[in-house]
Amino acid sequence: MLAKSVFKSLSRTFQSKPVRNIPAFPKRNVTAFSNTKIFQLNNSSVLRIPNRLFSKGRPVDPDPNYKVEVTTAKQSPLDILQDKKEHALLGLGKEKIASHHKKGKLTARERVNLLLDDGSFREYDMFVEHRSHDFGLDKVKSPGDGVVTGHGTINGRLVFVFSQDFLFMGGSLSETHAEKICKIMDKAMKVGAPIIGLNDSGGARVQEGVWSLAGYAEVFQRNVMASGVIPQISMIMGPCAGGAVYSPAITDFTFMVKDTSHLFVTGPDIIKQTLNEEITFEALGGAKVHTSRSGVAHNAFENDVDALDKLRTFFDFLPMNNKSGVPQRKCKDATDRKEHSLNSIIPEDPNKPYDMHRLIQKVIDDGFFFELMPTYAKNLIIGMARMDGRTIGVVANQPAELAGCLDIDASIKGARFVRFCDAFNIPIVTFVDVPGFLPGSDQEHNGIIRHGAKLLYAYAEATVPKVTVITRKAYGGAYDVMSSKHLRGDTNYAWPSAEIAVMGAKQSVALLHKGKNPAELQKQEKIYSETLVSPYPAAKRGYIDDIIAPEFTRKIICEDLEVLKNKQLTNPWKKHGNIPL
Repeated sequence: MLAKSVFKSLSRTFQSKPVRNIPAFPKRNVTAFSNTKIFQLNNSSVLRIPNRLFSKGRPVDPDPNYKVEVTTAKQSPLDILQDKKEHALLGLGKEKIASHHKKGKLTARERVNLLLDDGSFREYDMFVEHRSHDFGLDKVKSPGDGVVTGHGTINGRLVFVFSQDFLFMGGSLSETHAEKICKIMDKAMKVGAPIIGLNDSGGARVQEGVWSLAGYAEVFQRNVMASGVIPQISMIMGPCAGGAVYSPAITDFTFMVKDTSHLFVTGPDIIKQTLNEEITFEALGGAKVHTSRSGVAHNAFENDVDALDKLRTFFDFLPMNNKSGVPQRKCKDATDRKEHSLNSIIPEDPNKPYDMHRLIQKVIDDGFFFELMPTYAKNLIIGMARMDGRTIGVVANQPAELAGCLDIDASIKGARFVRFCDAFNIPIVTFVDVPGFLPGSDQEHNGIIRHGAKLLYAYAEATVPKVTVITRKAYGGAYDVMSSKHLRGDTNYAWPSAEIAVMGAKQSVALLHKGKNPAELQKQEKIYSETLVSPYPAAKRGYIDDIIAPEFTRKIICEDLEVLKNKQLTNPWKKHGNIPL
């Protein structure tokens, strides 16, 4: 009865106070003070009851004139900020994060922290939430709205980054999600710094309709405006579907993670519904498909950690913007190093293949070559390297694949890379061993003329330093296309093993001397080779600046790049050219 009277008295007092609706008698977290007992409530209110209402821990009759004091525990603004940030950093909770880890994937913030230098990340818009209310979206919100954005450094160099959070609504892009991305893209353009997108999104947020589509278009527009101004890199680390795929397609480089990343415009379910075709996510848009068949992606890596580590390495090759010049690091590899093994790298049999990778590695700094698109159009090699510590772009025919012929895929691959190097003032070193364009009705019917012209156009348009070395064959139109002197090559060299002609001696003689006996044909082949196929006729005309011993190749290229580092060449003014897309 005694306790009951206390509860009634407390209840009446609470009802008379408009401050909070507080339970009559909370039963936990009792802390003794000198003259009061304090009860901490779940809702941060504090209930203070004088000790005289208690006797040996039990309530006693209260003073009817005494009113219970109810106060609110106030947090400082800094405490409130800290709580909100901790809530935002935790996202949807530890269980969701643990489930994500079991799939072999890092969270959006873990990826950013692994990519950037320790402690360098400055996040923007942590507390942004979407503004939608339709289809129950008003009840589904999370700080950041499914994307982490900001800037940081990679090996001390500034970079802007966004990382989509698949844990919140599948990383779907909303209006505010897009606004966050656009904000850092705008700032990257203002300060002239590269931007990296870590994509992990199911596509547009369907519940937002056209607002989401408008967000994509805003991102696309900025991708186009930034093209050729600041480097743009996309790392696909999960799904990237629907309209989401076109932003990576516009960026300069697209990388993927094996087994966990997928790129496609329409997914397997839609294909099943519309075409009655069954196909898996991996077979439709997995890393293997896009790095070896479609050419959409430039490379694929084993897992999130490997991908981000390789991305840091690749980033070091890139300039900050189109005016900054190429990065340079201290070089311990002597620029005048002789590489005697190059003297015997070309087989005596002109039709025997060899691996151009070995040649490239022997010429560049420390043999370190970051190859791009290594499993797509393998008859042409492209990638980044350094000469005397400076970044260069390397383009080379690969005699071990299709004899080094240029085909449709190789032409597209080479053209895009040459144009990137030219846009960002990266010198281009070209190693030539090409017997011509690949013949066949398949190539002709699929547009080898138009696609081959892309590579020609790219080299002809480029104003950066261009150094070319013909190691063996340079036949037909492919000789012209591969950074020849006629396309404003700055320095063009040939090894003594070079063969420069409209076609090989055997094919030429067979065409010119039909019906002759084998002995006569062999005699004519020798005459033709000495007269037209060797590098000397081209050297006599000045189409080749010098015929060099292979062992001096590194020394000569390094010297030329030093001479050409302040090269000035401009094209006639025009709004833009009309490359044969």
